[in-house]
Amino acid sequence: MSDKAPQKDPDLPSNEVTEGTEKAPHRAMFRAMGYDDQDLSSPMVGIANPAADITPCNVHLDDVSDAAYEGIDDAGGMPIEFGTITISDAISMGTEGMKASLISREVIADSVELVAFGERMDGLVTIGGCDKNMPGMMMASIRTDLPSVFLYGGSIMPGQHDGREVTIQNVFEGVGAVAQGEMSEDELDTMERNACPGAGSCGGMFTANTMASISEALGFAPLGSASPPAEDESRYEVARETGELVLEVIEDRRRPSDFLSKESFENAIALQVAVGGSTNAVLHLLAMAAEAGIDLDIQDFNRISARTPKVADLQPGGEKVMNDLHEVGGVPVVLKALYEADLLHGDALTVTGNTMAEELDSLDLPTIEELDVEYLYPVDDPIHERGAIRILTGNLAPGGAVIKITGADHVHHEGPVRVFEEESEAMRYVQEGHVESGDAIVIRNEGPQGGPGMREMLGVTSARDGQGHSDDVALLTDGRFSGATRGLSIGHVAPEAYVGGPIAALEDGDTITIDVDDLELSVDLSDKELQERLDALDDPEPNYDTGVLAKYQRDFGSATNGAVTNPGAKED
Repeated sequence: MSDKAPQKDPDLPSNEVTEGTEKAPHRAMFRAMGYDDQDLSSPMVGIANPAADITPCNVHLDDVSDAAYEGIDDAGGMPIEFGTITISDAISMGTEGMKASLISREVIADSVELVAFGERMDGLVTIGGCDKNMPGMMMASIRTDLPSVFLYGGSIMPGQHDGREVTIQNVFEGVGAVAQGEMSEDELDTMERNACPGAGSCGGMFTANTMASISEALGFAPLGSASPPAEDESRYEVARETGELVLEVIEDRRRPSDFLSKESFENAIALQVAVGGSTNAVLHLLAMAAEAGIDLDIQDFNRISARTPKVADLQPGGEKVMNDLHEVGGVPVVLKALYEADLLHGDALTVTGNTMAEELDSLDLPTIEELDVEYLYPVDDPIHERGAIRILTGNLAPGGAVIKITGADHVHHEGPVRVFEEESEAMRYVQEGHVESGDAIVIRNEGPQGGPGMREMLGVTSARDGQGHSDDVALLTDGRFSGATRGLSIGHVAPEAYVGGPIAALEDGDTITIDVDDLELSVDLSDKELQERLDALDDPEPNYDTGVLAKYQRDFGSATNGAVTNPGAKED
């Protein structure tokens, strides 16, 4: 390399730390890390990498990051890798530690924003593995508004047990089956040892794969980038291509604010409801839209679900996983079907600079009819006429509550409630076999502030499902559900109990009504009775007085608005 590198683009933020005589000390620090004149005259690209041995979702991300690094370097950029945290949702599930999960979304967004801001990055490649990585990374890109491309780490392959494919969902439900006497402990042990055969995020259309798929629909990631498995060579090819793409995005000054719009968020919702994606995506899309200053309302999910059929039968409702979708063309196959049915905004821009329509037209994709597979249905002959996500309201959830339809489309449930003040009490009740058909289990004080952190309830729902009660025993909470949850499970009940929402007034034996067709969640109490009960309650005490959980107990907003903490995005 010559001592004198070509003059750098004068408009890049990194010039503040690389250009001019007075920046010699700054350059000296870079040279200590092996960067040379050519690097210092190139766009500085941050690679945000949450690699960790905490979860199989992230254990391989150093390799994914290395491939992106190569792509950036080969395309003439200056790649700078830095780390951030992750939490394993599956390992923390059912413990006090699960309260950290949603908080990690905020910490990831904050930390990536801080590094990009503090080090004067010109652009970002943000990598995601476990569930909260994806929204956290995209939220950071939105906040910084730097040219950015999102890169998913890929999903795990399904395991093999007793001649069939299994995932972590089957293991969680096996716990309930053992408690019911429907499965032996030896069989559960064998399933446990085979369900997760390697690296990658949980394989079904759970939260990680839902948010990765949504990154394509939003335009944050190139089409086809979400589905390649974690340990397949195609995953590393996607990473290298992402590294190359980000240099083009930086050169063209293509920022999230240039391609994110109300239409792109509506495309994301259309995909979510069409594939039966995770209820967590409701929370994350609301949060991302709030960060972007885009007016997305929780009722938009009902509006889009009403016009968009469910066309994919993937886990947790079905049997197939992300790799099955990948083998027939990936997420773009579903996007193309929605686009051709006029259910997608084709003019929405993407990170490539092209519109969604242009990107879809550039791919040689089969139609769902041509594929003729048992888990993808034509738009005009779908599994369900309406999308999988519904927002219920009523006197029990004036701010809305979220349900995903994984079985029968026309759900109506009336029954008495059994109220629990936290998840562990409800789990014990279910495991001891007390639930009966027609019951409604309520778990409250698990909301954004009340938990804090909105714990996921996969342990409880899986124990219920493993006992054969997925469709006749309701479970309601102001907390969240895992993307692997199925059955009659209603979360994000808002306002939450901690801030005096009606769920705080429920008592054992009250009769609730759940009607999916009428989008209703109500309790058989008058407004006066509800208010009298709420007035009689003492103000709740915070669960934590110090530390990070105390901070987020104070800062979280309502689930109705995405449970954001950013003061600029937060709505009361």
